[in-house]
Formats: sequence, structure tokens, C-alpha cells
Amino acid sequence: MPEQHHLSLTPSQEAERYLENARQILTEKAGKKDGLYADVKYVKMAAGTAYSAALLILDEYLRQKEGIHFTKPKSIEDYMMRLRKYDKKLLRILANVYDELQLAGYYHGTRSVDTMQNGLNNVRQMLSYI
Repeated sequence: MPEQHHLSLTPSQEAERYLENARQILTEKAGKKDGLYADVKYVKMAAGTAYSAALLILDEYLRQKEGIHFTKPKSIEDYMMRLRKYDKKLLRILANVYDELQLAGYYHGTRSVDTMQNGLNNVRQMLSYI
């Protein structure tokens, strides 16, 4: 798809696109065997892509809540502090997504299929907030 096409996507559609890209990377490139991924490089790539979807969702959620006062958070702590004011359940989902995708998936390159699937499912849950 040409880049201009993506400018017309809503934040929800854009996050959905990132999530789909992450699933594709895991399915087509990471190679699954015995509940583990074979190629950590692709796990890290997919985790980063899915985590980016989560941040897109959170930015839109906070934009809706804060209106003209919205500024993009600068850190995970900033996201968590601001979410704490609005929705504790979303805050818990974010904590899981951060652990599963950002720390285990992206930083440590987990080979665990379960960890990655939980992370993707949690991001999918976040979509319902925007």
C-alpha cells in the first residue's frame, strides 16, 4: 500500500494494521516449533511492531481524555501515571503488554509463543478503549 493511503486511517485502524503486521511476521518468519519461535530476530521485530500499536492506542485514548491538554507521554512511567487517573483495568493491561512485548519480546527476545500471543491478545483488548 502506498504511504499516502495510511494517512486516512483512524488511530484504531492504524493500530490494527500494526497488530496484523506483527502477527504476519511471527507466522511467516519466526518459525514455530514445540511452543517456541526459532528466529529471535523476527520475534523482536514483531514485539516492537505490536508494542507500537499499543502506544498508538494509548496516545489516542489519552488524546480523547485530555483533549487540547494532551501531550505525548515521554516514558512508560508517564503513560502509567496518566492512565492511573482514568482507567485501572487499562493500566493493568498496559503493564502486561509492557512486560510481554517490550521487555520479554523486544529486549530479551523471548522464544515463548505463549508470551508473544498473550502480548498480542492484550493489545487487541486495548483496541476496545478507543
